[in-house]
Amino acid sequence: MPIYEFACSACNNEFEELVSMTGISAVKCPECGSKRTEKQLSSFQRVRVGRGDLPAAVTAGAGAGGGGGCCGGGCGCG
Repeated sequence: MPIYEFACSACNNEFEELVSMTGISAVKCPECGSKRTEKQLSSFQRVRVGRGDLPAAVTAGAGAGGGGGCCGGGCGCG
C-alpha cells in the first residue's frame, strides 16, 4: 500500500497516511477526526520537462551509446 499525503479542510492539518486506493475516501484527519480530507499532489508525482531540470546522474553520458539515462548507457547499470 502506498503512502499518500492529505490535507484536512476542517483544521488545515497536513498528514501522511498508508492506505489502499479504495480506502482513500475513508481517511480521517488524525488531529480533529474529520472526514473532510483531500489527497494532495506528492512531490514525487511532479513532472519535470527538459534536460536542464534533471539531476546530473541522469543526464551524464546522454550523448553516448543508447541515448543516455538509466539503462541507456549513461548511468552505468546497463
